[in-house]
Amino acid sequence: MRNLRIYDPLSVEPVGDMLQGMLRALRGTNDGGFAFKVDVTETDKAYSLVAEIPGAKKEDIEVCVDRGTVMISAKVEKSSEQKEGERVIRRERYSGAMQRAFTLDSAVDEGKVDASYENGVLRVVLPKKEASPQQRVTIR
Repeated sequence: MRNLRIYDPLSVEPVGDMLQGMLRALRGTNDGGFAFKVDVTETDKAYSLVAEIPGAKKEDIEVCVDRGTVMISAKVEKSSEQKEGERVIRRERYSGAMQRAFTLDSAVDEGKVDASYENGVLRVVLPKKEASPQQRVTIR
């Protein structure tokens, strides 16, 4: 009884790889570049956003800020091939797009947003708008 193993029909090669890859892609957790990790931090003056988007070109990344919502879109295309002599043993290609959106508590000064992308890491600084002083309204 010690040698009991749980049978997983999806673990059978090559069907298992194909099905598991499709499930990961649908959930957005494919290691192939469809999902990216994002850290958002806040100070008194700004929000900082760091996103890992390996394999993307700077031209294929878009950052939009609209009424306190930040949207990051990225498109990634990769291909790799393993050859053994003249015979192709394995060929993998993928392409995909991913979007992440965040709603921030404070208003962002859209005109002062700064974004940079280097070595697969996107850094965005989102300065907060200065709060307007409270105004007393006279009732007529």
